[in-house]
Amino acid sequence: MSVLVVDKGQPGREASWAAGGMLVDFPLETPPALNELAAASAQMYPQFVRCLEAESGLKIDLRSEGAIAFLGADHDVSLIRKYPLPAPLAELEPAIKDPDLTAIFLRERSVDPRELMAGAIAAAKNLGVDFSSDDAVQEVEICEGRVAGVRTAKTRFAAGIVVNCAGAWAGQIAGSQGPKPWTLPVASGAAKTAPHAKALGRTGALPVTSLQISIPTRPVKGQMLALWMPDKNLVRHVVRTQQVYLIPRSNQHLVIGATLEEAGFDKRTVPETILKLRNAAIALVPRLAESRILEDWAGLRPGTPDKLPILGHTCVPGYFVATGHYRDGILLAPVTAKLMSHVITRGTPEFDLRAFRPDRF
Repeated sequence: MSVLVVDKGQPGREASWAAGGMLVDFPLETPPALNELAAASAQMYPQFVRCLEAESGLKIDLRSEGAIAFLGADHDVSLIRKYPLPAPLAELEPAIKDPDLTAIFLRERSVDPRELMAGAIAAAKNLGVDFSSDDAVQEVEICEGRVAGVRTAKTRFAAGIVVNCAGAWAGQIAGSQGPKPWTLPVASGAAKTAPHAKALGRTGALPVTSLQISIPTRPVKGQMLALWMPDKNLVRHVVRTQQVYLIPRSNQHLVIGATLEEAGFDKRTVPETILKLRNAAIALVPRLAESRILEDWAGLRPGTPDKLPILGHTCVPGYFVATGHYRDGILLAPVTAKLMSHVITRGTPEFDLRAFRPDRF
C-alpha cells in the first residue's frame, strides 16, 4: 500500500517523545484486559528493534536488565512469590537506600523512545512512506458512505483508508464539523484507490460529507526529567516505587518520572513538581544529589474513560482508529502495528479486540 503520515507537528514529538520507555511483561498498573497484548508486545520488542535498526541504520538503546519494583500497601502480596528478587537488593543496586519496602523483580526491558522514534521514522522513509509534517488534520471526510480522505490545515488528501492515531487529539479530529461539502476530482468509487501524493482540487461531482464519530480521548499530563549519573552504573535496573520511577539509559542518562495530571493540553513543566520528582529520586538513591539536571519536559498521554486503547474499524468503511494507549503506548507499539495491519488488510486480527472496539462508547 501507498502510505502517508500526516502530523500536526514533527513526527514522534508528542507522547512518544515524552515517554519513559518501560516494557514490562507484567504491568502492575495496567488493566487486566491489556495483559495479553502487553505480554505479546514485550516479547516482540527485540526483533522489532533489530528490524528498525537494520532498515534505518540507526542504533536504538534497548536494555534487558529488568526492573525492581517496590510494592505498596495495595499490591497483592502473592507477587512476592511469583516475582522474587534474583539476589539481595544490596547486590542488585548497591546505591539504593533501602526504603524498607518489599521488592519484586520483573524481567522487564526498557527502550529509549526518542531513539526508537528516530529509527521508526527513518525506516518508514526508507520503505517508501511519505510524511506531511506541521499539517494538522482537521477532518476525516467521507464520500458515498466510506472514507474519501482528510482535510488538513494546508490541503486535502484522498485516501481509501484512514487510520486515526492522533493520540490525545484523536477525538478532536473525529468530532470536527468541517467546512461545506467539497468534491473529489475523480469518478465514482475512485476514492478507494486515489493516490495521496497530490492535493485535491474542487472540481468534479462527488459530494463529500462530514464525519461524526465519538472518540473520547483526553490528555493526561506527565512531567519528567533527566539527570546525568555521576557513575554510568550507578543505577542499572529500572526502579519503581509508588512515588517515582528511575529508568537508566546506556548513555549515562537517568530518566525520572512521572506525574499524572488532568491539566488539559498544557505541556508546561512546573519547577516545584520537577524538584519534587528529583528529591524523591535522591531519597531512593542518595548519590543522585551529585547529578545535574539535563532536561525536564511534559507529555500528554491519550487517556480513555475505561483506560483501555481504542483499536479497530469504525462504522464507516475505510476508517480505523488506533489510539488511547494511555501509559502503555511505547510498550504496545509493535503489537498495535501488527494488529492494525491485520485488521486493515485481512479483516481478522490475531487477538480478540472486542474490549477495544471504537464503538464501545
